[in-house]
Amino acid sequence: MNINQLISKELKIKVEQVENTIKLLDEGSTVPFISRYRKEVTENLDEVQIRDILDKITYLRNLEKRKEDVIKLINEQGKLTEILKNDIIKAVKLQQVEDLYLPYKKKKQTKADIAIENGLEPLAMYMRKLGILFNDIEEEAKNYINENILDISAAIDGAKLILAQHISEKIKYRESIRERMLKYGELNTSLVKKNKEKDEKKTFEDYYEHMEMVSRIPSHRILAVNRGEKEKILSVSIKFNERTMDMIEKHILGEFINKNLNELYLDIVKDSLSRLILPSVEREIRNILTEKGELDAIKIFKENLKNLMLQPPLHEKNILGLDPAYRTGCKTVVIDSDGFYKIDDVLYLVKGMHNPKLLAEAKAKILGYIEKYKIDIIVIGNGTASRETEAFVAELLKEVKGDVKYLIVSEAGASIYSASKIAAEEFPDFDVTVRGAISIARRVQDPLAELVKIDPKSIGVGMYQHDVNQKKLEGSLGDVIEGVVNSVGINVNTASWALLSHVSGVKKNVAKNIEAYRKENGKFKARKELLKVKGLGAKAYEQMAGFLIVPESENPLDNTIIHPESYKVAKELLKENGFDLKKYHKDLEKAREILGNMDLEKFIEKNDVGEETAKDIYEALVRERRDPRDDIPKPLLKSDVLKMSDLKEGMELEGTVRNVVNFGAFIDIGLKNDALLHISKLEKRVTDMTSELSVGEIIKVKVDSIDNNRNRVALTKKGL
Repeated sequence: MNINQLISKELKIKVEQVENTIKLLDEGSTVPFISRYRKEVTENLDEVQIRDILDKITYLRNLEKRKEDVIKLINEQGKLTEILKNDIIKAVKLQQVEDLYLPYKKKKQTKADIAIENGLEPLAMYMRKLGILFNDIEEEAKNYINENILDISAAIDGAKLILAQHISEKIKYRESIRERMLKYGELNTSLVKKNKEKDEKKTFEDYYEHMEMVSRIPSHRILAVNRGEKEKILSVSIKFNERTMDMIEKHILGEFINKNLNELYLDIVKDSLSRLILPSVEREIRNILTEKGELDAIKIFKENLKNLMLQPPLHEKNILGLDPAYRTGCKTVVIDSDGFYKIDDVLYLVKGMHNPKLLAEAKAKILGYIEKYKIDIIVIGNGTASRETEAFVAELLKEVKGDVKYLIVSEAGASIYSASKIAAEEFPDFDVTVRGAISIARRVQDPLAELVKIDPKSIGVGMYQHDVNQKKLEGSLGDVIEGVVNSVGINVNTASWALLSHVSGVKKNVAKNIEAYRKENGKFKARKELLKVKGLGAKAYEQMAGFLIVPESENPLDNTIIHPESYKVAKELLKENGFDLKKYHKDLEKAREILGNMDLEKFIEKNDVGEETAKDIYEALVRERRDPRDDIPKPLLKSDVLKMSDLKEGMELEGTVRNVVNFGAFIDIGLKNDALLHISKLEKRVTDMTSELSVGEIIKVKVDSIDNNRNRVALTKKGL
């Protein structure tokens, strides 16, 4: 099997692109590095395509390893034929290899195996002979009676078991039934009545008696059913209807050409299906469905996480952060425009509503903090007592001079962070409540820098994240974080080790060493100074250098995406336009104007430079380094509160997308609970919600329905 050609065909890219990309990956290059700095080598493949190649090569190499193992295991049994070996070698899917291995796989001894040991296999083969009658079989069976086979009936039953097992091990039947089950199978769920009390919130009520075609079941329902089964609330099975079962039986029965014994053969076929094939294939189909559900869930989670981490930072804002609570008070912190902690306090905003003295004290303190620290934004966590705190803040802001706004942010994962080692290292003298409040406040100043410190599964932008394959989920989310961090570019002099550890080529220990070096020696003065960091070698430097900027460097190229390996080309480009680095840095505006009129194609041809590399260098010199987050709308700042009683059907509002799932999106319109925008309520019919909306996006919606009893609001996006 030519792996490169297979990948090329499947991904519809050239074999040379596949070969070159795999070589780079095998040499230890990261996906972001290859995507940005090896465009000529890969012929401009993007990150998605490179990750696809990585996934495919990993799968196919594992497949080749499994083929070698299976061939070896069968050969050790002395049962490997050239035909079987070639079939294994030609297989392009792991399932095909496992099907071929099934008859030789060591498993718990079956009744058929015992029958074979008792010498009944020749009788089983005799039973398939053309033209014989049942009387002939009985006569033949007399020859097999011994101390283990006591009578004719026992001999025939043993032979039937052998034939049933032979049928179950035939690849063509398993493949056919697997295909039919995917197309025509019916997934049935029912309530396990003795465990009904476990479903107190009736989470699985829709599945107490439910049937759905396997081919149509959406991913989120697959995972919901799996969870219900895991919690022993639901019983789940996949069945064929009577017509399909009849067709399958007749198909297998066609193998037996002695029509005199149809009744006997049908009995064998039914046994093989019900006892051996269908339970096994059902498990395989459940695994296939689960894998599909997990892949879709992970895909949505990845997209949501990416959009959340790309939320634009509100730089240079003084923040007052509030982590609301009822009984224990509202944890309050102030962080300055650089993200540094100033003070913390506990204010009784909600409890104080029934205690005028406490309320007045809280109000006076916040007004004092706003004035003293020149607060720009009050940030409120969206957990317990959030809306009561919001009402207090909205009322208080009416007395504030100046443009102070407030913002509700998700506090998902703040408690996880506050108890983590990272938080303890950052704020060793603070308790967990203060750390959590600081995290909430900093999420507005720089969401990316703060969110990388938290386990992505705790951030609250996915569904069923604890039900999917954790290794796959962690790997996928790690890829997302790596992609976002490296697309943004990181200031090596301000980034925490947690953020640095996601930069291309930077491992956790090296990230900590970079931070330690910075504390000991002060800010980095140049990119090349990174080579002095303990444990940071030439290969790691190659991978990371272009993604770490050094604003304090005298070399202006250190503050661009231009890789040090291309500095020579950058200097030559400047030289041909009458600039050296010093002159370029001193008069950027003039330099960029002149560079903007140069003939780049002529420069590329003259200097024999890769076209894509030259274009990237040129863009970096001509334009300001752009943060991809700059193109995303800023968060929705507010000055007043919205209540359920303010709503009317048909009312138009602005809201922030908090989470996107298969069936819709949850929108923060300012109420205690997010409102649901169902997928059916968009302007057009769509099958993928993530292609229409993204986490953090601000959209216009219309109130579709209001359920005051359950505090639920349904939205529509039609007609807007």
